[in-house]
Amino acid sequence: MPLSASARDKLKAVSTATLTTVLLKRGLRNVFIRGIHKINPQAPRMVGEAFTLRYIPAREDLDHVGAFNDRSHPQRRAIEECPPDAVLVMDSRKDASAASAGGILVTRLWKRGVAGVVTDGGFRDTPDIAKLPFAAYHAAPSAPTNLIRHHALDINQPIGCGDVAVYPGDVIVGDDEGVVVVPSAIAEDVANEAFEQTVFEDFVEEKVKAGRGIFGLYPPNAEAEEEYAAWRREKGR
Repeated sequence: MPLSASARDKLKAVSTATLTTVLLKRGLRNVFIRGIHKINPQAPRMVGEAFTLRYIPAREDLDHVGAFNDRSHPQRRAIEECPPDAVLVMDSRKDASAASAGGILVTRLWKRGVAGVVTDGGFRDTPDIAKLPFAAYHAAPSAPTNLIRHHALDINQPIGCGDVAVYPGDVIVGDDEGVVVVPSAIAEDVANEAFEQTVFEDFVEEKVKAGRGIFGLYPPNAEAEEEYAAWRREKGR
């Protein structure tokens, strides 16, 4: 099922840290894509269903500049076929020695209304990407074109990205800390729980900033739970 507008809004309001805890409660430990960061720190938060692209190692007889003349080239197709509000997730085998994509292709994703792009490799033209109001996550800048190291193969198949399994339709959430993968089957429930946990942690943070100790507060005892309920009524949350 597509992610509801309500769940999408809630996921935009919670942190990846909170999401990893909520997913841990469901037994999911390997959900945070490691070794990547957002190129433009000012870019908006990212929430969208995964649309995937898989690279394998390049081979010289197949991966040459003329390969891009073929309109069926999987990298080019992925750029044009990734749905609006989705996130393009690339499996680049954690190899940033050549780019997974560059500024023109990332700009095309932005203009098409895609929610963001993630690779466990690198992007080229990063000074240009850094100027876009678009969530683009990678491991490191890489000027060489993808053809030097990467052969684009599969579109919208299960992949690994930063050692995390990503299935098409999984919900990808990105903030300033990184990117979390939420299995699609539980995304609505996770969004609701993470939103509720965020409200509670806002209460806790307010009390801690005022000098309160964490014992009996985080996690809460019965007295703190009553105090939290009153705080929530007062704040209208």
